[in-house]
Amino acid sequence: MRSLRARLFVVWLLSLAAACAVGWLLLNLYRESTSAQVARAAAAVAQACDRIADGYAFYATGWAGPPGGQPDARLRRDLTAIVQVALATSRGVEGGVWQQGAGSLAYAFPTYAGTGPKTDLPQAERPRIAALNAEAAQGRRSLGADYAVAGQTLVLHACPMPGPVADLTGWTMTRVIAAAGLDALRLGLAVLLALVLGIAAWLTWLVLAWTRHVARIEAALARSEAGDLPHLPPTGEAELDRIVAALNTAGQRLSEARREADALAARVAQTERLAALGRVAAGVAHEFRNPIAAMRLKAENALAADATRQEGALRAILTQIARLDRLIGELLAMTQRRTPQREPVAIGALLEAAAADHRNGPVTLDVDADTVSAMLDPALLRRALDALLDNAVRHTPPGGRVALRARRIGTNLRIEVADSGAGVPADLRASLFEPFVTGRADGTGLGLAIARELVEAQGGRLTLASAGVAEAGQGAVFVIEVPLEAPCRPS
Repeated sequence: MRSLRARLFVVWLLSLAAACAVGWLLLNLYRESTSAQVARAAAAVAQACDRIADGYAFYATGWAGPPGGQPDARLRRDLTAIVQVALATSRGVEGGVWQQGAGSLAYAFPTYAGTGPKTDLPQAERPRIAALNAEAAQGRRSLGADYAVAGQTLVLHACPMPGPVADLTGWTMTRVIAAAGLDALRLGLAVLLALVLGIAAWLTWLVLAWTRHVARIEAALARSEAGDLPHLPPTGEAELDRIVAALNTAGQRLSEARREADALAARVAQTERLAALGRVAAGVAHEFRNPIAAMRLKAENALAADATRQEGALRAILTQIARLDRLIGELLAMTQRRTPQREPVAIGALLEAAAADHRNGPVTLDVDADTVSAMLDPALLRRALDALLDNAVRHTPPGGRVALRARRIGTNLRIEVADSGAGVPADLRASLFEPFVTGRADGTGLGLAIARELVEAQGGRLTLASAGVAEAGQGAVFVIEVPLEAPCRPS
């Protein structure tokens, strides 16, 4: 969880959980309050029903019942009076006397808050009253029930009334209005929900705003040139602008450091060019001085010799001239620049063709190449391979082996030239690819330098992977690594 977006999302989830917990707690408190009211109301109607039953029991003491055994008008008036007296002190409680088959015999609601006394049985609740009284009469036991009706709870109680009149039950009823503060609770929950949604909207806006600012900074950095940092405009976010200011300051320092580094690099490059020019000049002078000295000696001897010796001297002079011509050609190969011409190249076929030109001597040359194709300049690569193979063959004793291998390594092509010679002397390894560095008396020291230039022109590099272990019969291993699809630069 390292991103700002994820952390803010967790903050929103925590706030949502907290809001849900508070809402759940408030609802439970409200429900507990309503339940307590219903419980108190149930106890009140049960006591009121018992008072009706007690009043009827006192009334029926020593009484044989109405004439004919059926309730008459007098009994209804007396039962209504009993109910009136029993419920007189029970605020909000209404009730009556019920007989199975005959229905309501008496009804009273002495604490009714409306205008005038209420004498009519509530018809909406009549089915529930009848059902509860029937169950109480059948089971001969008191029963209570409550029903949720339109924002209120209807609390009923029925109790049997034994006596001379069969199947009489008393019943009481009250209504419990939803706990006070329901509207306030609803309003509070609505405000809580609105706050949660507001927090979610604000966090979403904050995440989107920061994401846009970071995306602009990222795009500006991506468009900048290598080594430079662009000047970033302020975002309006205090914390983010501190980072922007630090990046701008770092960019200014980096630009100043780069200018100083460029100036220093230019001075170093100039110094290196002068040093390289001095080394090349010294090498050229050395390479030219030996053939010229040899030609002068042969020419001076020829002046004092006969015709036969003069012919031999002229042939020696021509040999030295050919050596000078080859040296000049190699120097031109190092200094001439050309743009590589890329084309699909079958590496296996190219390596076989290069090896074929070097299999005329006593050294065995093996080729092992993957079937791979690369976008390269075949002419430049072939010249580099010729230089490496010529160097390997010259340093391998008769009967030895030279291996030419090619493999695809990821997006690169790796070509190895390994010989079984004596390896590279320790004193030559550090400067092996510099011009005029050679371990042979008849060598110019330009072959490896030219090969390195040709490989680097194609976006690759030429390295000495192993200098060789003479005691183990392992010679030098040179490695060419070039991208399979990378663009080339002028050679």
